[in-house]
Amino acid sequence: MNNEQPIIVGLDIGTTKIAVIAGRKNEFGKLEILGFGKANSNGVKHGQVLNIDETIKAIKTALDNCFASNPNLEVNEVYVGIAGHHIKSLQTRGDIVRQKTDEEITQKEIDQLIDDQYKTYIPAGDQIIDVIPQEFTVDNFQNIPNPIGYGGVKIGANFHIITGDKNAIRNINRSVEKSGLHTKDLVLQPLASSSAVMAQEDLEAGVAIVDIGGGTTDLAVFYEGILKHTAVIPFAGENITNDIKTGLGVLKTQAEAMKVQFGSALANEAKANAYITIPGLRGMPAKEISVKNLANIIQARMSEIMDFVTYHLKQVGLDNKALNGGVVLTGGGSQLKHLIQLTEYVTGLPARIGFPNEHLAAGHIEELAKPTYSTCIGLILKGYDDYEHNRKQFEKEYKKVEVPDGLKKVTEETAVETEEAVIAERVKQRRGLSNFWGKFKDGIIDLFKEEEDKHL
Repeated sequence: MNNEQPIIVGLDIGTTKIAVIAGRKNEFGKLEILGFGKANSNGVKHGQVLNIDETIKAIKTALDNCFASNPNLEVNEVYVGIAGHHIKSLQTRGDIVRQKTDEEITQKEIDQLIDDQYKTYIPAGDQIIDVIPQEFTVDNFQNIPNPIGYGGVKIGANFHIITGDKNAIRNINRSVEKSGLHTKDLVLQPLASSSAVMAQEDLEAGVAIVDIGGGTTDLAVFYEGILKHTAVIPFAGENITNDIKTGLGVLKTQAEAMKVQFGSALANEAKANAYITIPGLRGMPAKEISVKNLANIIQARMSEIMDFVTYHLKQVGLDNKALNGGVVLTGGGSQLKHLIQLTEYVTGLPARIGFPNEHLAAGHIEELAKPTYSTCIGLILKGYDDYEHNRKQFEKEYKKVEVPDGLKKVTEETAVETEEAVIAERVKQRRGLSNFWGKFKDGIIDLFKEEEDKHL
């Protein structure tokens, strides 16, 4: 166990579930999950906290479940995901003229450039959540991913600025604090999910990450190693459930169960002569529901969500096969049958499901590798990026905490797994994107090669 690293906790406050995951990187740079808890979410709608009391209750239940999975854990600070259709983004440009032009460009100057962007004018009632540099310029040199070490008089960059509604942000912070925790940082959910499911080659090929949650569908678009666009689409899994409830005249719990068990995103793939029998209410006769009708309802809403994705890709000129990596679907809603085919049909791009196991250590329970937990695992990775770049203060002494047996996958293979096997696995999976956040925050371009050399 590598006790030199901090334990970082991600808190995903979703519309349908609240998840708490505590993780620590092992000596091979992979995340070992030390605690995991979840709870049903009641106080959140479309990614926004509306009922603070209900949200606090759900956070406390998820925390209790996390402590139950590992009683040795202490959780004080958390990285929290933020979504909701109040989230907006804008592009800005910033430049500074350097004081010491005879010296090389340092990280301090880049931090200054980023800090200056927090003074950008935004509408009253909004607040800047994140500032992400896209590409830098030094004097007349364009498109520099990482200007540290360059010499020059003027340094500038294009920035992607993410803003959110002050009241929505306040509600999240209040819910977290009243649950006895401190918000270490707020992270845009599509960026957290992206870091969990993307590999380095995805970043270079160009990819659209579509995180289909309960209340919102979050989008992050990457092209040529740069974050090009983010968006929050206000339709997701809950809308599909409500459509089924209204369209077929069933209870919400029945609609959700039918969606998960029998739902398909393509009506053509559903059997025409298959029916689901639903017990009648209070002595009423049972209902027969056509699987084909169910699929028609799901397809209509899912097509609408994918139309929004296509619209956003067009806005940044990245439709028409420009994204070689295609669309990566993640989040709980990505588990719908035939969704890959529907996505490819609507967007015209190849699609796949993104699982958050890109950075997880071997031997964890399968539950944790579900797309549902992409955001939560991505939040831990964001915390590690802050730690590795000294962006925030972390405790100096770390408590010895082992991975609890309840979160280990019990197989004969894990029982006989040797260090050589782990190293072999490490080399094989090294293509993982170990410093996704640094790519945008600090642009440390050679990190992957250096780590490769270190471990090989």
